Amino acid sequence: MKIDLTDVTYLIPVRLDSIVRLENLMLTVELLLKNFETNIMILESTVYSNGIIQKLLENTVDYIFIEDKDMIFYRTKYLNMMTMRAKTPYIGIWDTDVIVPENQMLDSIEKLRQGFEIVYPYDGHFYDTSSVIRELYAQNKNIQFLLKNIDKMNLIYGDQMKGGAMFVNRASYIKAGMENEKFYGWGPEDFERYDRWTILGLKIYQCAGPLFHLTHSRGSNSAFRSMEQAIKSNKELALTRFSSKEELLREISNSAHDHP
Repeated sequence: MKIDLTDVTYLIPVRLDSIVRLENLMLTVELLLKNFETNIMILESTVYSNGIIQKLLENTVDYIFIEDKDMIFYRTKYLNMMTMRAKTPYIGIWDTDVIVPENQMLDSIEKLRQGFEIVYPYDGHFYDTSSVIRELYAQNKNIQFLLKNIDKMNLIYGDQMKGGAMFVNRASYIKAGMENEKFYGWGPEDFERYDRWTILGLKIYQCAGPLFHLTHSRGSNSAFRSMEQAIKSNKELALTRFSSKEELLREISNSAHDHP
């Protein structure tokens, strides 16, 4: 029997740049649909619609396609669009290729229902599976297999990662500025977001347990595209870290007109 998470919408923005990325998306969505009665919104943004995701997932998700000829995937902007479209009180900001044990997801939602505003469904340990383990998981779809082989994986971001997957109270998330659209393309927005929430005083909870990242090749949207972009992104991170609560609230208020 599936667990009732109908008060949650998982938001998964995606740009398919390989067959592996498509497989990872399917594995991520399959885990959610298998265990939960919930809502999943997928926004695909690319040059043209090939219909693959829509055909594979049929009527199981809310699928949105946006034609975008820009080679840079503007993830922060698309997540904000999806947030405004979502109707449930809680949302999951989800990467296309992450696997989180079911009990950790359930614990996370219970914490939101109890009054926490931001909940990370893992403890900062973000394990990259490796290609071999990813392929074996694609065959067995067994999270216990991942847990048993955790010592064979790499902590690609150390043990204090703040991205990949998180659950938020939608109203609180919107009031706290949602995603910072000054991050255009790959960057440290996960850490900026966490620092902003901390300064604003949101109630944050972090669950025990790991997150598994189904490995994939790293293209132009998985790294800084230039030194200029790296400098600009890190400046934005520093600006948030050295801002007061009042300054952040003023900045959020000034940008709110973009999301009526």
